[in-house]
Amino acid sequence: MTPLNPLNSLALAARLKREPAEHKGNAGKVVLIGGAPGMAGALILAGNACLHLGAGWTILEMLDPASAHADANQPELMIRLATENIHETLITSKPDVIAIGPGLGKSTFARQCLHASLSYPNIPMVIDADALNLIGDSKELLSSLQKHNADFPGLTVLTPHPGEAAKLLKTTTEIVQANRVDGIQGLIELTQSIVVLKGQHTLIASPHHSPVQCLAGNPGMGTGGMGDILTGSIAAIAGQGIRHKLDLWQATGIAVELHAKAADSLVGKGVGPIGLTPSETILEMRALLNKLL
Repeated sequence: MTPLNPLNSLALAARLKREPAEHKGNAGKVVLIGGAPGMAGALILAGNACLHLGAGWTILEMLDPASAHADANQPELMIRLATENIHETLITSKPDVIAIGPGLGKSTFARQCLHASLSYPNIPMVIDADALNLIGDSKELLSSLQKHNADFPGLTVLTPHPGEAAKLLKTTTEIVQANRVDGIQGLIELTQSIVVLKGQHTLIASPHHSPVQCLAGNPGMGTGGMGDILTGSIAAIAGQGIRHKLDLWQATGIAVELHAKAADSLVGKGVGPIGLTPSETILEMRALLNKLL
């Protein structure tokens, strides 16, 4: 097999440098949807990553009523209770980017939120975690995703780990891991999305881009929440990219590489790999991004 080209996206991050008169409207309004009861932390982690990676607004549509309140530790997050009129909420909010999946769960309401997201037109969308599992379980949602990508090509990125990829492909995790290139190509054929297949040497590919691999990263990243912060990071960079000449493919590459290199940087400083946390990684990602501007 021909060796894959390495991911080499960080030079593009310089486009995110802000002019002196720019304001929050130039940095994107991101709506993140998830956080079912017992899983609110996943959405808060995604939101914190989105906030620290530069989104102008970070709005959390929280499914858990007990967690849908202002966070005293992170008051910049706009946290509100997701309601049954989620479709109208999105229309009213006019987001620049939607990210859905962290802590979403598999309830009927979760399906409704995903359907509303897939119905929203012509903006970048990040689909992760339980949103992927719901699509894997539902021909209707898969058809909605396929239609969305036919109508708005290049505007959806899926970020599965191998288990989620296997569910979408109706196969096993072991088969996906045995040939990850075939796995990511199968996901692209199925969904017509940009795909990030997470794991050692994360792969990124799309209908218009051959697979590339991220050579950075370490085993300390194998902890709950690391995928959630990648979702929030992609959304933040995509939101800024709308007005800073970065498309979703480019924004995704920057986020994946920052995510892995931040984890490596922390290990180099003696933080991890054992016990490396997503919250620490968010701050290191912010520091590395600002050095690139």
